[in-house]
Amino acid sequence: MALLRIEKNQGIATVYLNRPEKRNAMSFALLKELVATAKKIKADRSIRCVILTGEASVFSAGIDLADLNNPKNRAYAAWELVKPGQSLFQKAFLIWQELPVPVIAAIEGFCFGAGMQLALAADIRIAHPATQMSIMETRWGLVPDMGLTRSIKGIIGVDLAKELSLTARIFDGNYAKEIGLVTHLDESPLVKAQAIAEEMLQRSPDALAAVKQVLDAMEHQPKKSLRLEKIWQLKLLLGKNSQIARKKDKHPEVEFLPRQYK
Repeated sequence: MALLRIEKNQGIATVYLNRPEKRNAMSFALLKELVATAKKIKADRSIRCVILTGEASVFSAGIDLADLNNPKNRAYAAWELVKPGQSLFQKAFLIWQELPVPVIAAIEGFCFGAGMQLALAADIRIAHPATQMSIMETRWGLVPDMGLTRSIKGIIGVDLAKELSLTARIFDGNYAKEIGLVTHLDESPLVKAQAIAEEMLQRSPDALAAVKQVLDAMEHQPKKSLRLEKIWQLKLLLGKNSQIARKKDKHPEVEFLPRQYK
């Protein structure tokens, strides 16, 4: 059985974590599949928005502890942690931030540990009010090492990030919305995510890529953000989809071309 299931519909790619028997816990193989899938999406310029969710109304119960504790995986994990650059455990999540398309997480059931870090890598998070969430790594004597220091920055304050990480407290979607950890609450997160994605399909795919990169730079590369605004605006003005966007404002039936820029 495929560890990820992908549905494509008119420019929207919905990626389902597909280990329902394990509450979509993340094995090493699933982490590799997340990286491979994100790379395929990046290369497919017909895809204009991504939704991340889980099968069986569960986002993810976190890392697969049985897989993590398997002696066969220990040497591999150690190498990933000592090698230069991003580890697999970081790349599997941060790669979704690097995509030139918006990424929406539709969250319900459980969103623990690695699941929480995947959700944080999305641009927009929609949760069911009853979703159980936790930055859970300290419960297992571990540190959140899947890009949390980058993905949570700017979403909540560092003091609250410390509190949630240090306590491994479980909280619900209502609290997550109260502190700004999720964008929206909805009884049907996937339906809400699809509605937002469909709104985005009415905009130039090149503009979507530009806005995501510029606003991410505002948070993570502030010295470059103003320069990126200028660079992207010039690229967009020279591109075909900007011209189509102005026509589409009066003629909604006009279709955009595939994304021009990476």
